[in-house]
Amino acid sequence: MNYVIIGNSVAAVGAIRGIRNIDQKGNITVISREKHAAYGRPLISYLLGGLVTEKRMGYLPDDFYEKHRVNLLLGSEAVGVDSGKKVVRLSSGDSIPFDKLLIATGGDPFVPPIEGIAGKEKVFTFTTWDDAAKLKGIAYDIERVVVIGGGLIGLKAAEGLHLLGKKITIVELADRILSAAFDRPAGRVVAKKMKANGIDVITEDTVVRVEGEGAAITGVTLKSGDFIPCDTVIVAIGVRPAASFLKGSKVVVNRGIVVDDRMETTVKGIFAAGDVVEARDFFSGEKNPMPIWPDAYIQGDIAGARMAGGKKTYSGGLAMNSIELFKVPTISMGITNPVKPEEYEILTYQDLENYHYRKIILQGNLLAGAVLVGAVDRAGIFAGLIREKIDVTTFKDQLLATDFGFIHLTREIRDALFAPNGKAA
Repeated sequence: MNYVIIGNSVAAVGAIRGIRNIDQKGNITVISREKHAAYGRPLISYLLGGLVTEKRMGYLPDDFYEKHRVNLLLGSEAVGVDSGKKVVRLSSGDSIPFDKLLIATGGDPFVPPIEGIAGKEKVFTFTTWDDAAKLKGIAYDIERVVVIGGGLIGLKAAEGLHLLGKKITIVELADRILSAAFDRPAGRVVAKKMKANGIDVITEDTVVRVEGEGAAITGVTLKSGDFIPCDTVIVAIGVRPAASFLKGSKVVVNRGIVVDDRMETTVKGIFAAGDVVEARDFFSGEKNPMPIWPDAYIQGDIAGARMAGGKKTYSGGLAMNSIELFKVPTISMGITNPVKPEEYEILTYQDLENYHYRKIILQGNLLAGAVLVGAVDRAGIFAGLIREKIDVTTFKDQLLATDFGFIHLTREIRDALFAPNGKAA
């Protein structure tokens, strides 16, 4: 059996393990356009800022690929898939045959057609190790930076550049930073911390023009008419599924590659996992892109098992976002901004002076979502309560406490959450 995996991030790692748990003999080939083995993408801001070295970027044992007998093709880009002939075409002109194929290519940064941006040298995106390396390589020639986008990617880019002593302004179109993953109070807490560290945050505005002569940047003009001087621009508006190479393959791509609960696409024998897919949501059952690290691994594991003949199925993705900025950790999960808040009970607690904020969203006697800022050590318990649909009535009053944990749960609930098959270990 020839297994081919396009992409080499966490979904691919899950798939490799999923395959080898069932099939120890089949051939596994991994195709990656990046030149690095799997690494921790959340670490790229610390690599930029000098807090971690290149040696600490990887999270796999040195012998992982050898131990799992993987043919790893780094620096190789897939440019097409022929689903009829069952081959992957590479930019080099080579073709790789497959019996089962997994697409785990993640997302590509989206750069909108902003006036004046074309031809400017110091315009960057910030999603890969190489992005961080490029910025670090010219850091001596950077003084003032405008980051377009106040989401997870933009804030991490700002943190890395701040560690290098650069002057940074974040420009966000929404009324708050982290608008997609967090609510308004949580965004305010994070913005307060960033401003305390000297980072300017502008909301409800956007960049309409990049100013400068030739390749040089002198600043940006905002929709409001304001001008912000800078020499470098980071575009961090978001990512799109990296699936353009599938054109003509018969694999259906909507907002992401459409997959079923086996992680199989619309073409039999071709699977997809991670940020590139549109999979079932845990709550609604609808299919949505969900670019979340733990979920990508789970999807990859299921895809790998299915490719090798296993029976695992996907129970749906639970929206979860986590970011730590200037030593303030934040996590959001589940439903955090209900469209119909009257159908939920919402509990909140905040201590802005200490950068603490909590929001608990209840639907009847079940936990539907949570936002935790400043004290996130027991976030796994909240995720378990949501996934296992545990009745929280008896300890509802403790959910906002920053020390909420195992002590507030009954033995039966602890067993349901953490013991194998729901039985005490």
